[in-house]
Amino acid sequence: MTTPAADNDTTTAASLAVDLAGLKLANPMMTASGTCGYAYEYAGLADLARLGAFVTKSITSQPRQGNEPQRIVETRAGMLNAIGLANIGLDAFMAEKLPDLRRLRDSGPRIIVNVAGHSLDEYVTTAGRIASEDIVDAIELNVSCPNVGDGLTFGTDPQLLKDLVRQVRGAMRKDCKLIVKLSPNVGDVTQTAGAAVEGGADVLSMINTYTAMAIDINKKRPRLANGTGGLSGPAIRPLAVYLVSMVYRHVAKPAGVPIVGMGGIQYWQDAVEFLLAGATGLAVGTALFVDPATPITVMDGLRGYLVKQGCSSITDVIGQLQIGGDTPRTPYP
Repeated sequence: MTTPAADNDTTTAASLAVDLAGLKLANPMMTASGTCGYAYEYAGLADLARLGAFVTKSITSQPRQGNEPQRIVETRAGMLNAIGLANIGLDAFMAEKLPDLRRLRDSGPRIIVNVAGHSLDEYVTTAGRIASEDIVDAIELNVSCPNVGDGLTFGTDPQLLKDLVRQVRGAMRKDCKLIVKLSPNVGDVTQTAGAAVEGGADVLSMINTYTAMAIDINKKRPRLANGTGGLSGPAIRPLAVYLVSMVYRHVAKPAGVPIVGMGGIQYWQDAVEFLLAGATGLAVGTALFVDPATPITVMDGLRGYLVKQGCSSITDVIGQLQIGGDTPRTPYP
């Protein structure tokens, strides 16, 4: 696969620094939750110190084995997964993984821990305990996993989501940011986005995967043991960009709440689309299975793009999408 070339004329400096509701990142690039474990599983494959932030896989109060295999299926332009929030649980995470994350944070990236749960109390307890650690810069609330039986309960009900976010925010230390990860599997994502903001979310991240299915035509059965899974990768990028634009214009921009955009980012051009649509942060997930250095190459491409555009900062392009009558029409041959 040939990577689109970036304009790497960096004779003029362009800052990639971004601000997520007071959480300052050297650049917008981060890992998407669930794709890089707890950090050092990934360390030998790319320079983690260059990331703006590292996002862990989902942590639950008790250890989870996850779903039965087959749990991952490749599709054209994407991937289906039904991992089922497999993780070592809160106690082991605190004892075994936080020391590694502390060392990683000392090298540069901010640390964001993704938290999932099956009840309001479980979310509150897990998020509160993790947020009490000073090395944790933000909690990302996973209310949108389509691969567990009740994973979407909070993420699809605006009132439940608002109550959950409010209680979790109250259990966290004040300077630890709360990020709410939104599901695309809803009728109107602006409703759940608004509920999260009303509940006290500092940042929104979007989107999580789309519920989807692949079928083994010989066995006449789903290819995933779970039946369905979450679709990610380049196949969903236009959908993700659209939803980021919708939430930015109708919810996030008026409320002054930044967005971490994700969903099929593989090249720097993909990242620019999300920035123009209104994202401030950028997370890479599925593309890491193809090239673990993707966030770094995207970052380098972004810097070249900013120079070519005559921008001194990445903030100059955030939310600059033109829609409607102001959009210039391009003639076709």
